[in-house]
Amino acid sequence: MKATQIVRIAILTLAAASASCGSAVREGTGTSFLVIGNLEGASGAEPDDFGGLLQSDVITVVDNHATVFSDNGRVTLRLALKDPGPAGSPLEPTQNQAITVNRYRVRFIRSDGRNTPGVDVPYGFDGAFTLTVTSESQATFELVRHVAKAEAPLGALANNFTVISTVAEITFFGRDLTGHEVSVVGHLTVDFGNFADPS
Repeated sequence: MKATQIVRIAILTLAAASASCGSAVREGTGTSFLVIGNLEGASGAEPDDFGGLLQSDVITVVDNHATVFSDNGRVTLRLALKDPGPAGSPLEPTQNQAITVNRYRVRFIRSDGRNTPGVDVPYGFDGAFTLTVTSESQATFELVRHVAKAEAPLGALANNFTVISTVAEITFFGRDLTGHEVSVVGHLTVDFGNFADPS
């Protein structure tokens, strides 16, 4: 076998492996999938003030008393079809293509690579979530738990001016009404510290 044939076979083998690896990540057996249209966070001290950056205050003083609030996230989820039909005439999703999201997972990541839970970042967690998406739906969920603000590394932030900057990786899990598993991942910047309290 010539060297050029060996190189061609190696390239084709690598291309085939890459294609199958990518398709396994992108494709499931269902005909619909979820898209995150928007992902926001709100401090527990101002629960209606959602934005694309969450400043998570580890201690909030209310009426001269130190208080701890959990912080919420808000997600807008859209249903999309893998085969939406020709341009100008997209297919309407059927009832079986609706997706019910039943749980979510939060993991905190630092850009400097120091990501040990309970040392560098708060512990990740799974939370219950029930939302059926037929076209577009919005829901809130707990993004930073009360207990995380008492544990390391956040508990120490109440007594200093250190800020821990993280990215929250949030994965939503569900299935369509025929049982096909679906998930989608979103990211939100979350900074932890003892910030100024709202007036």
